[in-house]
Amino acid sequence: MNIQLRRMVDLIDSKFRLSLNVKEAMLRVPREVFVPSAMLHNAYNLDALPIGLNQYISSPFTVAKMTQYLDSDGCDSVLEIGCGSGYQAAVLSKLFRRVFSIERIDKLKREAADRFKMLGIMNVSIKFGDGQSGWEMYSPFDRILFSAATSVISEKLVDQLVEGGIVVAPMIEANNKQVIKRFVKKNSKLHLLDSKGECSFVLVKNNVENC
Repeated sequence: MNIQLRRMVDLIDSKFRLSLNVKEAMLRVPREVFVPSAMLHNAYNLDALPIGLNQYISSPFTVAKMTQYLDSDGCDSVLEIGCGSGYQAAVLSKLFRRVFSIERIDKLKREAADRFKMLGIMNVSIKFGDGQSGWEMYSPFDRILFSAATSVISEKLVDQLVEGGIVVAPMIEANNKQVIKRFVKKNSKLHLLDSKGECSFVLVKNNVENC
């Protein structure tokens, strides 16, 4: 066991009590694989780190919280909006049988796919595209996770969520404040379950970038 990884997860657990399943998932993913080489000395700090192209790998503390908010017990599939480095999807791969992730920047998509291959993660599918359009081919999903902040959740995504399914998303509110919110689908509509506090994520964008 990577001692730095164990210390990082124990520190997270001391600040935010993790379920056993989420804690074990975090312990099975070496964060150093997902950070740029120049940032390796900070790989196991509780900080978000730049990964280029004005994008960031989320703080492992945030990743742990977002993962736990999904309430994954008994679930089969999850759709992630905003793959980035792939770190969040890698953690999800330890909790869901099938993980689908959409990335709008082609370079990040390719790099994340290479990391999954290197780590032998076979249950994550990743595609280049607009996250708000979802991935209809593999729907419906039990859970949907936004790894980027948004002001709206598209009807396309709602349609691709199972009845009773949960969405976890950093929502943009007045004065550009971001708040993590959970929604549940009932009678084909999303209803707010609860709010989980303020956060800071890059923004969801509709355009894709070939680079």
